[in-house]
Amino acid sequence: MAFTVNGQPAALDVEERFSLADMLRHRLGLTGTHLGCEHGVCGACTVMVDGHAVRACLMLAVQVDGAAVTTVEGLADDDGRLSRLQQAFSDHHGLQCGFCTPGILMTLTEFLADHPAPAEDQLREALSGNICRCTGYQGIVDAVMDVLASPPPAGGAR
Repeated sequence: MAFTVNGQPAALDVEERFSLADMLRHRLGLTGTHLGCEHGVCGACTVMVDGHAVRACLMLAVQVDGAAVTTVEGLADDDGRLSRLQQAFSDHHGLQCGFCTPGILMTLTEFLADHPAPAEDQLREALSGNICRCTGYQGIVDAVMDVLASPPPAGGAR
């Protein structure tokens, strides 16, 4: 199968039973996609497929044939500079242990693309599918609200 991952072409032969999460982690070395519950409940494995947030533990790898996959590793610039959202998480203590953070970032990436000016209650609803035991979510909400209040830098919204 052939697809793109974080903007780069990829071609792999995978067993039909292999999950997208397992392929990303074990075949491509993209370990930012975390496996928590492996039932699609916790959100730690969230990645983007063709611009939509999906649970990588519930998708078979073969389902991304021809698709564009983005993982948390693909949010930073090529030079390693964090995206605005990633930097805001750091600035506002929106992460602690970090286990849930990649999935939350991917969920929010799609949410903010679809809702460029959400109310706080909409943001909290969007986060309801991602479980975080460490932060209490306030730092995450503060980070997103800061990104929304700040104009993007010249040249793009990264």
